[in-house]
Amino acid sequence: MESLTRAGLTPELAHLLNDMPHRVVAMDPRRPYRDPGTLRDEVMFVQSGIISKFKSDGMGRRQIVALRFPGDGILPREGIADYGVQAIVRSEVLVGAAADFDRIVDAHPDLGRFFWRLTQRHVNIGYEWLVNCGRRDSTARVAHLLCEIAVRSGAARDRMINPFTQQQIADITGQTSVNVNRVFADLERQGLIRRNGREIEFRDWSEIRRVGSFQPTYLE
Repeated sequence: MESLTRAGLTPELAHLLNDMPHRVVAMDPRRPYRDPGTLRDEVMFVQSGIISKFKSDGMGRRQIVALRFPGDGILPREGIADYGVQAIVRSEVLVGAAADFDRIVDAHPDLGRFFWRLTQRHVNIGYEWLVNCGRRDSTARVAHLLCEIAVRSGAARDRMINPFTQQQIADITGQTSVNVNRVFADLERQGLIRRNGREIEFRDWSEIRRVGSFQPTYLE
């Protein structure tokens, strides 16, 4: 459970969760692990990789509405969930029963406070994504996403490995993959990034933050 201790959980509490009955699932990015409309009486913790929550509109077009990195989780809920779960890249996820998780949290209030803070952080990220898709232009949306992913993944400010396909970026930022390709080309022409395969070099971190209106305080 190193990912949870890196997220701020004490080793003692992390061991409690690690001792909870669970299985480790290898999630394949080529297919959903959970479809929308299924029971969600389980808890998930990301050990490696990145997983997403997604929803679809009436035309079957997908919108990725949240990401979970190592140390993040998807907590249980009553009844069915209206979102699906799918890996962005091949990921390992600890999956346990809601009843076992609830018993541990009820017995250890510090765990409840930890997950409350984690939930509030995810709410703040969701608000920022709403502004990103609703008010920023196409270039700013992608620039903001790249800055956020660099910070959340712990990448250096000068470069990172892009974990997304262009279609996944389109599904996050509410665009088409064709338009995302055009935005990347524009960012390169402006001298803000340089691409080498999946590696993205930030050539001017301050400027790409300005273009994306990225203020990282919502990630704290």
